Amino acid sequence: MARYTGPVCKLCRRERTKLFLKGARCESSKCAIETRPYPPGEHGRGRIKETQYLIQLREKQKARRIYGVLEKQFRNYYKEAARRSGITGENLLRILESRLDNVVYRANFATSRAQARQLVSHGHVLVDGRRVDKPSIRVKPGTVLELRERSKNLVAVQHAIDTLGDRGVPEWLQVDTDDKKITVQDLPTRTQVDTQIQEQLIVELYSK
Repeated sequence: MARYTGPVCKLCRRERTKLFLKGARCESSKCAIETRPYPPGEHGRGRIKETQYLIQLREKQKARRIYGVLEKQFRNYYKEAARRSGITGENLLRILESRLDNVVYRANFATSRAQARQLVSHGHVLVDGRRVDKPSIRVKPGTVLELRERSKNLVAVQHAIDTLGDRGVPEWLQVDTDDKKITVQDLPTRTQVDTQIQEQLIVELYSK
């Protein structure tokens, strides 16, 4: 299972914005963007020529890093989104949001998508009663997710539920925090996705 294993704070600094990759740390004064608000590397503080291509590339990289997807997989998602009817950019976001690790994160069972990915890959999550360990599995309307019986008392999960309660749950999910169960009512519309991404820039980049 391929994934990025380097320092994630550098990714936020590279994109010059908070990507919320480390949960609570991103909300604290220890966040790298707060202490070093410039790209990493020897020339991070130098002047950068903001070309249209660079703006499009950075938007694509930001989306990849937020959802924890590598380049080849992200490109395949884009190709699938382009084949579907409707607006390509919105289709792409809908595909990314329907990933299993993202749904666990959106339900507030994890403080970050990386933690949600770990919950899935360690086999703590059941999909329609079946144990799965692939974070990239995609859900559809009517899918029911729940934690395994012996995983329902995990400290990390309860901590996430307690600390993220104010964040709320998207309208397209129904969450039972007592039984640790998630029901996918529908796939999200663009207005229900609060990720700060300009998907049209990604479409323009791949359309070149």
